[in-house]
This record gives sequence, structure tokens and C-alpha cells, in this order.
Amino acid sequence: MTRYVAESRLPVSQEQAFAYHERPGCLQRLTPPWESVSVEKSDGTLQAGSRVVLKTSLFGVPLRWVARHTVYDPPSEFADVQESGPFAHWEHRHRFVPIDHSSCRLIDDVTYTVPAGSVGNALGGGVARGKIESMFAYRHRVTRDDLELAANTPLSPQRIAISGASGMVGDTLSSMLTLLGHDCRDIVRDKANDESEIGAWSDDDAVQKFEQVDAVVHLAGKPIASERWTDEVKQEIRHSRVDKTRELCETLAKCTNKPKVLICASASGIYGDRGDEILTEDSETGDDFLADVASQWESACRPAVEAGIRVVNARFGLILSPAGGALEKMLTPAKFCGGKLGSGNQFFSWIALDDVLGGIYHCIANESVSGPVNFVSPEPIRNRDFATILGRVLGRPSLFPAPAAALRLGLGEMADALLLSSTAIIPKRLSDSGYRFRFTDLADQLSYCLGKHRLPSSTSDPDSNQSVQAA
Repeated sequence: MTRYVAESRLPVSQEQAFAYHERPGCLQRLTPPWESVSVEKSDGTLQAGSRVVLKTSLFGVPLRWVARHTVYDPPSEFADVQESGPFAHWEHRHRFVPIDHSSCRLIDDVTYTVPAGSVGNALGGGVARGKIESMFAYRHRVTRDDLELAANTPLSPQRIAISGASGMVGDTLSSMLTLLGHDCRDIVRDKANDESEIGAWSDDDAVQKFEQVDAVVHLAGKPIASERWTDEVKQEIRHSRVDKTRELCETLAKCTNKPKVLICASASGIYGDRGDEILTEDSETGDDFLADVASQWESACRPAVEAGIRVVNARFGLILSPAGGALEKMLTPAKFCGGKLGSGNQFFSWIALDDVLGGIYHCIANESVSGPVNFVSPEPIRNRDFATILGRVLGRPSLFPAPAAALRLGLGEMADALLLSSTAIIPKRLSDSGYRFRFTDLADQLSYCLGKHRLPSSTSDPDSNQSVQAA
């Protein structure tokens, strides 16, 4: 039997840390994005006797992991054991030890045994240990960063309506906000199925429901990289963003008790291809298809602005997560030693998914923020350097470039707009308003989200086979 202990200091009280872990969606929030794990069944509690059924896979073979909670002692501890799953034995104790009134220590204490005895331990013990270490490094950083965000940016409990809540950003945003004590409601395109949903474009009672909401986050829109840009696809992209946003804002404007703030997605593509020019929110917009759509998208918020609602246009850069978006598509060629795109001189303005979530939270809480806001890391990077760092994190050289001509042949106009254009964007308004980025170094972000990160210090006791790690 092997024992592993991970330990971190959290910037909140013992009670607040326990509450974060007890709220619905915590398991999803703390599941690493590189793991194919989903919650199949859960009663949403940590009470002793409750069960969670996870769907996962082992070497590509699907399996279920059934865990049963055995200890529930708030705010000090809860524990679970594996009833069936990939390990011969798994027991996990989550402990919260107070340090003072505003901080505590999170301790994850795991004992486990890999299957097939000594043979299994010899063949798979090291692999299992590596996966466990990377998983808890991820979980502890997410927990600490989320709670630090809430501690540094006070926000009374809000009811927040989110469109695009099933997408990569919307889903994780909803989970984080719920864990921090807020009530999230889905905005849906069709009629609402229950009282918790808002059919913004189809329900007669949408205005009444929006009057019960403090903030709206509008993320919905047709993906821009899912298929080649024909005239029909371009029109769908424009309609899903411009027309639907205008309709939503007209609905919000009709409210008597209006939401205090609307965070509406936009895109860094609004600047067009600008070479080495340093761009801020005050820079001129571009003149290509994406720039035109983004400009109209932001203008579609005018009915909400004129109704007195504070509007933030979130100009998202390249959002990095292996669970979706551009990075997911980059991983396969990078694993086969793929390199720069075209010349590689073009700037990529990137942002960690967790900084998108943190930035949205910051904009909801900070009443001084309005208008265009660049959601990008403070450090834009050239594509050739991006490819080199990604390859290094994956343990691969970035040898084989993708010629611009080949990209244009395969993707058409989309290649120039999404892969070959250059935008060196600075998040001036986020930084000036006091937002503290979780990730400004690309290698650190990629290591974290691809499972290459470990807690920063460790000591080992070979006699007890225990590793205690502290952040």
C-alpha cells in the first residue's frame, strides 16, 4: 500500500474552504482537463454513505469509478473510498486545519494500491504515482487560486445568468461561480425546460426572469473554427453574434429592475492583422471579416448601454485549455514534432482559461470597468516561440513547420484570420483596474493545464512510502 499526502495553505478560513468543496460542481471544477473523466451520477452531497459514479478510461478502455463517502465532519474533514474502479484499494481523506481566522491548511491524504500486486506495482506504480501527483498539483492550485480571487475581490452573493453555459468557458465559469457562493442560471436559445433556465430569445417571461438577475454573461455564438468559411457560414457567424446579442440587449433594456452588468463576449480579432504594433483597448479596429463582425457585435450591446446597464465587451484572445479550443487542436501536431505556422513571426495573444474566468469575475465585481476589455495575458508571444515552448512541455522538438501556402489551401480565408495574422495585445484595462493574472508565463500555463506541473516542494520518507508536498 502506498501513501501520498498533498498539502497547501489556503487564504480563507477553515469554514470557507470546506464550503467550497461541499458545493455542487466541485468535483467537475477540480478534475484536470487532460483527464477524460465525467460525473455520471451523484447526489451532490458529501454525507457519509453518499456515492459518486465517474466515467473514465484506462489505456483507452472505458470504466466506471464508484466512490462512497465514509466520513463527513464539517468543517474539518470528509473522506471517501473506492468501491470499484482502477485501483485495488483507494482511500482519500480531505482535511482542513485552521491556521488563523483568515487562513487554513488543505491536506489531501491518499492511500492506494495498484492492481495485480507486486507485478502491477512494478509495471504501473510509477505511472500511477505520476498521475496522482499531477492531479493533486492541479487541484490544489485551482482551489488556492479560486479562493484567493474571492478573498481579494469581495463580491456579495449574486444571481448570474450565463449564455453558452455548456461551452468550454461557460461550463467552467458556472462551476467556479457556484463554488464561490453564487447562483448561476443558464440562458438557452429554445424555451426553458425549468424555472432555473431563461429562454432569452423564445420565452414570454424572459424579461421577468432577467429582473431577478444581478449580472448577465453572454458567451453564446457559432464557433468560428469548426468549418471552412463559406458565405453561408460567415452569415451564420455574424447572425449568431450580432443579431442574437442585439435581441438579448433589447430584452434586458425592457427590465424595470435591470441587471447591474452585462459581460458580452467579443474577440481580439477586432484588431485585424497588425504586425508588431502594440495594441490596447484604445487602438483602432481592423478591416477584415472578423474585425467587422466583432465591431458589429460590440455595437449590438448599445440597447443595454442606453438603458443604463454597465456593459463590458470581453475581447478574448487565444484561450488555452486542452479541453477545447485552439490548444486542443494544436496538441496532436505538436506531439508529432510540429512547429511554427507560416513564418512564425506573427504574435499570438493568449490567455489561460482560468484567467478568463477570473477576469469575468473581476469585471462583475469592479464597477469601474466598462467598455472594451482585452482578455489576454500581459505577455504576447511569437508563434515560433509558442511552438517551441509547447513542444518542450510535451517533451518533443518543434521540427516541422506548417507552410502558409498549405494552411491557406486547407483552411482558406480562415488560415490568415486565425493562424497567420499577428496581434500583440496588452490587457491594459484589466491590469489598470487591479486584476492579478494567475498565469503570465506560457510554459507555466502549459505545464499546469497539460499535467506536467508538480507542487513546488517535497520531502519523502522511504520507510513509510509517503510524500508530503507543500505549496
